[in-house]
Amino acid sequence: MALSFQPDLVEKIEATVETARPGTGYGMTETCGIITAISADFFLDKPESAGPAMPCFEARCFDDNGVAVPDGEIGELWVKGAQVIKGYLNRPDATSEAITEGWLHTGDIARIDEDGFIFIVDRKKDMVLRGGENVYCAEVESAIFKHDAVGEVSVFGVPDDRLGEEVAAAVYLKDGHSIDADLLRAFLEARIAKHKIPQYLWFLERPLPRNASGKFLKRELQETLNLKDAS
Repeated sequence: MALSFQPDLVEKIEATVETARPGTGYGMTETCGIITAISADFFLDKPESAGPAMPCFEARCFDDNGVAVPDGEIGELWVKGAQVIKGYLNRPDATSEAITEGWLHTGDIARIDEDGFIFIVDRKKDMVLRGGENVYCAEVESAIFKHDAVGEVSVFGVPDDRLGEEVAAAVYLKDGHSIDADLLRAFLEARIAKHKIPQYLWFLERPLPRNASGKFLKRELQETLNLKDAS
């Protein structure tokens, strides 16, 4: 099962579990499972990282033109190695779209630091393009989740006539907690750039919808929530 988590969870696990050390990894079906792994002190030092690529993989970040970007810059993560599929059965168009000269396009936006550690920023398809500015939903979700009242949050884009897309968020509060849109936006002003703060906010009365693997159903939220009902 694939799950996202807040970086402070790493320290909480280290502090409370006496018989094991925290660890995580990153991978996908097209790579026969795991691509990266990180644990113990390395994970404590870089809790936002998915770890370095395993020895059987090469990993680089590329821009939209297929040009590799320097270390530390954001781009789409591509991986190459013996465990990468040769293609999709009877789907040549999907294969040519996903694989370039042996490099598999993961669909994830990431950066790779000078030590080779990979940091997943967001899913490329989830990125909001607001007036020419890229807004990464995972960054906004992380900032919102830092508020003590927030139990669940999902950030996504909605159509906007002037900017192309606007940032929107569905929030489910913890039991016994309350907050309004103005207070939440004020909380975010000190944590993320102004253009990343959600223009549309919904405070839902029930947990956010998820799929079988526990991921929020952003598409369902986009299609069912009415902009007129947002705060």
